[in-house]
Amino acid sequence: MSGVAVSFEIFPPRNEAAWKTLRPAMARLAAYRPEYVSVTYGAGGSTKPATLETVAWLKRETRLDVAGHLTCVGATRYEVDATVAAYRALGVRRAVALRGDPADGMGAPYSPHPLGYQTTADLVAALTEFGDMDVAVSAYPEKHPASPDFAADLDVLAAKAEAGARRAITQFFFDNESFYRHRDRVAARGIEVELVPGILPIGSFAQVASFAQRCGTHIPARLQERFAGLENDPDTQR
Repeated sequence: MSGVAVSFEIFPPRNEAAWKTLRPAMARLAAYRPEYVSVTYGAGGSTKPATLETVAWLKRETRLDVAGHLTCVGATRYEVDATVAAYRALGVRRAVALRGDPADGMGAPYSPHPLGYQTTADLVAALTEFGDMDVAVSAYPEKHPASPDFAADLDVLAAKAEAGARRAITQFFFDNESFYRHRDRVAARGIEVELVPGILPIGSFAQVASFAQRCGTHIPARLQERFAGLENDPDTQR
């Protein structure tokens, strides 16, 4: 791992069984000395209490640097600001700012809360006003499903960078060329933001394939062939 900076993204546990899995997993992952660990926020902010609990536990028990996710969808500015205040009270100075998926899930029409942050760029601008927040956002090597074209997608990323985002973590991809092409598009557009490749380990290929279909990620034929016939063999899939 020398010379390679990594971060890990985790889902907040929703029950004690999940906590029993997370605790030893984090002990193993901590050995890789990640730059930080980010904790996700469910669709529509559905995991807010669990996210805060997980962030607090990570800060208290692991001493790792932590980033809390924040979303615009389904929340007023007051509610989002209260979450930011809770993060900061825990000593968190990193955030992953996202538009967020609607409560109905990815693919449902996005409608910002009338009293909330209307765009991710608005949220980023509010976070950077603190002066000490390291803000990451999202990027899409194969274009966001809701974007009409790559030019519109880059407009959104440019607005987030201009608002103060320091880095953009990409949606997961399985074709490295997709990332390289997007890196070149970002550079050609003059967007000054660190582009970080998002990597998704495959646990269940069926679940990954379903998620990829919803978010517009291409799965190469070589991967489909490699996992063919392994639906009932999770050990080999891993």
